[in-house]
Amino acid sequence: MNIDKFFETLDSYFARQEIDRIDPFLTASLEQAKEEQDYGAYISICNEMIGFYRSISAFEKAYAASEDVLLLMEELHMEGTEHFATTLLNAATAYRAAGDYATALRYYRQALQIYDGILGPQDYRYAGLYNNMSILLEKMDENEQAIEYAEKALSIIRTLPDSGAQTATTMTNLALIYFKEDRFEQAKELLEQALALFENGEGPADEHYSGALAGVAEAWYRMGDYAKSLEFYEKALAEVRSHYGENMSYAILCENCAAVCEKLSDSDRQASYLDRAKAARDRLA
Repeated sequence: MNIDKFFETLDSYFARQEIDRIDPFLTASLEQAKEEQDYGAYISICNEMIGFYRSISAFEKAYAASEDVLLLMEELHMEGTEHFATTLLNAATAYRAAGDYATALRYYRQALQIYDGILGPQDYRYAGLYNNMSILLEKMDENEQAIEYAEKALSIIRTLPDSGAQTATTMTNLALIYFKEDRFEQAKELLEQALALFENGEGPADEHYSGALAGVAEAWYRMGDYAKSLEFYEKALAEVRSHYGENMSYAILCENCAAVCEKLSDSDRQASYLDRAKAARDRLA
């Protein structure tokens, strides 16, 4: 199959925010690759599926695509390749998003072992893996290790050309760990730098941008400026809904908005956000 045409069509659906067309398109494309025994295309499409299903919180579908493609790659004796490591990283990120931290960590470590065997120590591909491991370790309350990996990622990214978006993403991740260590001012400073990079055109407005917005909202919340906090949570909410629909991140952000509204003694808006969160969670159940 024409894989370039596949990506052109997929990108057009994302650009036009035609999210409802993506799942059937991915499924039909995968079936075509299977019929044609085009294993390279099959692997590429499965990786796109993993990322897409993760983004819309369709975790069972993400798991199925992960297991399918990893099994195929093992049958093709690709276990020690960069492509296998990339697929492991994608699968790990889906498991992390679903809360299966043990499986995510196992896959990340397996990817790291492959990278250690094929890449130089400052290779740019390490930065993405370190960032993802940092996010996971923070969720597991391994904050010192999380900071270590985030700093390692940042040291690599800063040596790369045109790395503004990646730098902003890493700053966001690091700032969220600083929150847990009660280093609020450092966290807020990093997040404001990250937002400036995103808003100056250093990369697309994507999930990383919405993450930075939510991080700034948390910073203002912790420092007691609830009006500012709500402003940034609502911006993050709009970004997530625009790009990914009413997924799990959308539900969580609605709940965060409700918590801020409670602090502002705005019971009507609090109730509205809680209703929206419940509706999103019910649809995803």
